[in-house]
Amino acid sequence: MDAQNTQEQAAVQAGEPVKHQVHHSYIWLGTLRVVAILFFAAAISVFSSIIGAISEGMRAGSAEAGLVMLVTVGFSIGFLVVLAGIVFLVHWLAYKRLYYVLGPDEFNLYSGIITKKRVHVPYNKVQSVDQKASLLQRIAGVRTLYIDTAGGANNKAVIVPYVTKHDAEWLRSELFARKDAAVRGVVYQEGARPSAAADAARPQAPGTPVPPADEREGHNVLDVGQQAWDELGGVFAGAAYDGGRVSYEYGLSNKELVLAGLSNKTSFAVLLLGIIVALAQLISFVFDVVPGDDANAIASAAADIGGQILQSGMFALAVAIIGFIIVVWIVSVLGSCIGYGGFRARRRESRIEVEYGLLQHTFQGVDIERVQAVVISQSFIRRLFGYCELSLAKVDANSEGDEGKNAQTKRGVVIHPFVKLSKVPEILAGLVPEFGDVPTERHEVAPVALRRALTRRCIVQGVGFWFAVAVAIFQLTMGLWLDDGLVRIHAFGSLVSIDAYELCTSACVVCYILAALVTVVSAIGAVLWARSSSFAFNERFMQVTNGGFSIETVTFPRQKIQYGYTKTNPLQRRAHTATIKARTAAGVGGTTYALIDATQADAESWLAWLEPRV
Repeated sequence: MDAQNTQEQAAVQAGEPVKHQVHHSYIWLGTLRVVAILFFAAAISVFSSIIGAISEGMRAGSAEAGLVMLVTVGFSIGFLVVLAGIVFLVHWLAYKRLYYVLGPDEFNLYSGIITKKRVHVPYNKVQSVDQKASLLQRIAGVRTLYIDTAGGANNKAVIVPYVTKHDAEWLRSELFARKDAAVRGVVYQEGARPSAAADAARPQAPGTPVPPADEREGHNVLDVGQQAWDELGGVFAGAAYDGGRVSYEYGLSNKELVLAGLSNKTSFAVLLLGIIVALAQLISFVFDVVPGDDANAIASAAADIGGQILQSGMFALAVAIIGFIIVVWIVSVLGSCIGYGGFRARRRESRIEVEYGLLQHTFQGVDIERVQAVVISQSFIRRLFGYCELSLAKVDANSEGDEGKNAQTKRGVVIHPFVKLSKVPEILAGLVPEFGDVPTERHEVAPVALRRALTRRCIVQGVGFWFAVAVAIFQLTMGLWLDDGLVRIHAFGSLVSIDAYELCTSACVVCYILAALVTVVSAIGAVLWARSSSFAFNERFMQVTNGGFSIETVTFPRQKIQYGYTKTNPLQRRAHTATIKARTAAGVGGTTYALIDATQADAESWLAWLEPRV
């Protein structure tokens, strides 16, 4: 490292561009990753060939069988060794031609063996510099950088792979320092990269010091693992780099960490499975209390079949499936907790930074000017506990091969996955004080919006209603076809007579009950939406709240609104309501925030507020 710094210092003094090479772990870690994939692929592809060769050799004799096996295994190992050598050579050549240069006005990344590639990013276009590190990268002390520009979600992030932890933090600070100079129109003072020892001895940036680790808000048992990672750093990590003054920082408590793990998608699936089982028990109870000989005959036949199922071991299979689902749920909860391990969110000068993950570490940062909105989301589970997820919407660039499919990226920057709703103002005041002047005067939806929501959700868009219509059509059709409904079938070696018409009628009754339950749930959601949905605006901000079983409140600055408009249909005009829509630049092609059935007077006052001002 000292020899490299000496060369960089000489290049700076000579006025030549400094070539910063990525770390040499790019060669052997990249080779190891590719070879592991090739090994598993080759093992699967040649497995049948090895088995066939062994069987042929066994028919010929034990000595020949051993020889055939030895030759086959030796050939496979030799092929993998040659292939690994080729992969290593390719990575070595790519490493020699992979470097970045910090020019006077732009960042340049050079790569390519045969086809040369140069990516340049003007400093004033740099929006955020994120980092990710796999488990092997964390052990080696390297990581991958993603440089986002102002190109929007359809733009590709510039990827700088395999740089040391020290160099990654230095490069992030250097890019933002050069961006600040470019925005202010001043000349940036060139300088070589400081060594790890010199950087460790450099005094901290002036201002409010960072609170000690034991005094920062939010601690959990997994923070010990993150502190161990910070102390070890990795084999080639280098000393920590001072990236600027931190004015506010917090983490997760043990309770918040566990609740965040319990609120994952697998937990919701388990809850849904429990609801389905409860509905099945309810329907079974309904059939038990229904009088009539036909119903008793059907119930008796079902009981006989159920007894056969129990004797055949199907009950044990069902228990095994449920046990497997529970195990998967527990593993997913533990995985989510480990994924949020070491969670820290901080305000560093004009940037918001979030990092999390014990095994695969992720670092996300966004400049306050790039924040499009503050989103407070309460899913059904979070709402039961009085908690919410707090995130920042921003314009995201895709990484190569991502194509916008990363769910975490689509959610923006999650600055707290599971926080008490009453604690949100405190966090926003410390992390994004620019969003402190939020509007408080709410404009609720029109009183007629409840009736319209019931009609819209229960009939026009009602899944339960249209499902009941489809079942009624099916029942009418089957009634016309089934003249003689008596059917004899063989069930487990015995002859059972079942009235097909009555059985079809019973199945339709079950479907009607399900349709009624879905309609009731839709009606409850419509009532909750009408009671909790609203919008608000003041001189600087607009806020839109859409409620229901889950609630989402979005607050965004007026200057971030690209355009806004109102929309009405004939029924809305008759009810004197309108739909308001505001579009920001967040997301692919922009994000539209809408509220249905605001009063016409509120919609007109909002349009007047939205008019351009000097």
